[in-house]
Amino acid sequence: MKKFKFTLIAASLVAVLGCQEAPSQHTKSEANAEQTAAVTAPVAEKIPHKTTIHGQELVDNYHWLRDDTRSDEKVLSHLTKENAYTDSKLVNTEQLQQTLFEEIKNKVVKDDRSVPVLNGSYYYFSATEGDKEYFTYYRSEHQDGKNAKAIFDANIRAEGQNYYGVGGLSISTNENLLAFAEDTLSRRIYTIRIKDLTTGKLLDDTIEGASGPIVWANDNKTIYYIKKDPVTLLGYQVFRHTLGTAQSTDELIYEEKDNSYYTYISKSKDKSKIYIHHSSTEASGVSLLDADNAKATPERFIPRESGHEYSIAKLGDWYYIHTNKDAVNFKLMRVKASDASDISKWQTVVPHNADAKLDSFELFNQHLVYETRENGLSQITVLNLDNNESKRLTFNDPAYAVYLTSNENLDANAVRIGYQSMTTPASVYDVDLASLDKTLLKQDKVLGDFAPENYQSERIFITARDGIKVPVSIVYRKDKFKQDGSNPLLQYGYGSYGSNVEPTFSISRLSLLDRGFVYAIAHIRGSETLGRPWYDNGKKLNKKNTFNDFVDVTKALVEQKYGDASRIYARGGSAGGLLMGAVINQAPELYDGVHAAVPFVDVINTMLDETLPLTTNEYDEWGNPNEKTYFDYMLSYSPYDQVKAQAYPNLLVTTGLHDSQVQYFEPAKWVAKLREYKTDDNLLLLKTDMEAGHGGASGRFKRIHDVALSYSFFIALAENKL
Repeated sequence: MKKFKFTLIAASLVAVLGCQEAPSQHTKSEANAEQTAAVTAPVAEKIPHKTTIHGQELVDNYHWLRDDTRSDEKVLSHLTKENAYTDSKLVNTEQLQQTLFEEIKNKVVKDDRSVPVLNGSYYYFSATEGDKEYFTYYRSEHQDGKNAKAIFDANIRAEGQNYYGVGGLSISTNENLLAFAEDTLSRRIYTIRIKDLTTGKLLDDTIEGASGPIVWANDNKTIYYIKKDPVTLLGYQVFRHTLGTAQSTDELIYEEKDNSYYTYISKSKDKSKIYIHHSSTEASGVSLLDADNAKATPERFIPRESGHEYSIAKLGDWYYIHTNKDAVNFKLMRVKASDASDISKWQTVVPHNADAKLDSFELFNQHLVYETRENGLSQITVLNLDNNESKRLTFNDPAYAVYLTSNENLDANAVRIGYQSMTTPASVYDVDLASLDKTLLKQDKVLGDFAPENYQSERIFITARDGIKVPVSIVYRKDKFKQDGSNPLLQYGYGSYGSNVEPTFSISRLSLLDRGFVYAIAHIRGSETLGRPWYDNGKKLNKKNTFNDFVDVTKALVEQKYGDASRIYARGGSAGGLLMGAVINQAPELYDGVHAAVPFVDVINTMLDETLPLTTNEYDEWGNPNEKTYFDYMLSYSPYDQVKAQAYPNLLVTTGLHDSQVQYFEPAKWVAKLREYKTDDNLLLLKTDMEAGHGGASGRFKRIHDVALSYSFFIALAENKL
């Protein structure tokens, strides 16, 4: 539910993906006409599946579409028919999809590399080369990357795989060994292998069924990893593995008994401690391991407490604590390591601010750098720990994203930040901690005729139905925009888990802007754009605020003539797919077309099933439907349950057969029910990637096909070509 290769089922898709030479226009048109005439909308069989709860009987006629083995021929046949139907209905967009693919790909620098990051004795960076789909990872003894040596090539590891993902890379303390986690199914279940960087050979060690993170003990022969539950896919056990031994002999050192918590691991910047992080929606904590002791047992930093969220970082004999204890927007405290468990001895470093949320921080030997979010925009402050003087960085764009990144060394004299806006490509700076002078290390290049001055971004506030002002980030091409209500407009939103959709740059989005589209991000409640209260007012029994905000933003953008009322489009994925489903149930007349990607739409059935990944972790986000108050509220907005006999917009629904977060059968069932109830002749299309999962296709160029499919849907609708 949290934050997202197509099998060549129909012959037409081959041409879309550019996998073979397209036929002549005459032959192609004839073939397309025949195909369109032959393919009809699949009608799913209705087989009632009844659930009784709180004295109410729920009937799910499409429950049979759930197949946890992903091997049932009846289910696969239905998905295949849906794919063929989608292909036939989008046949007129094939050339447009290919044009968009080439257009976007040709803007991307093929030979590129990240800014080297010093970690230990080496500078590490990743690089893309030519038409290769994946990154190669390098290290060098020089800051400029000179004489770099490749230590991991994902392209080689991905050979012969339909999907390939890297979950984690971790260098041993002596820098001679590399542990890596890889997924070849897109279920986010990883296999860990070890590479000897002195010989280039893989060790015999193989660890199956793991999460992505890997942490080395300081003896260079012990690693810590997290094992996943094979049913729920929750990472809940921390194991210790000694090189040269079988996984069956690994030592379990921590097991999470509370299935509402996620577990992950990391290492302190000074390499002395290993952190086991415990994270639920409304509480978090840390346990500590001595990285120098390969037989260490974990110790709680402080006892876990309902409602208390905190994280820690170590500097010498001090721990710095990012905490919401008596601070809804968080504050930063510090305490001597020997007194850590005594909260009364915690000292305030950055006090609580009701108008600004403290998001993150980085420690250096003489400086603290922290990020706050004020009025919806991130701010970076540098605090001198010796004299307590603080300075703030400044930025010029009306809407932007700035973040702390790749700060691995306590003794650094500069902090590294990332910066971008909707008109400024991603940029990396080193900022001198004393003077705040910025040094631009890299700004992503956009090939072709891109010029930032051709585009304009805005940040406005729109008043929702309950009087709350909702921030909106907008971007458009200046010479294509008139603000007279004539432009097509695509609105994006998410609004869950406190996750913020930042106003960042997108190369692919240029293809929309250059065709006259206005693009708007609605920073709706359920995010933390305006602090923790903004999140609290869009979750649980306040969840409908998220949907109302999105609808109200759409109405206001039309009223203010940012978009043509007859050509308004919306897109959201995962929990943003829930948003799409709720919005089109509430106000379908506002939108000409909607793309719901990997959508979480079957809220009640999913949240009643504790065997599904994430369910128990989500109770503090959505509520527990086993409690009647939450059941009634969730049922009142659940997109699947609230489908009714009415006209719906043109709808594209995309999913992945192997999705581990939002199972494929949620959107499949939703589409089947929509097809049963809807009263219009608009498009209703389901596209299932038979090889991928929540994140879609792997590979930097393969992913562009997914974008091209989505954009071609909107563009063709806007141009009346569907």
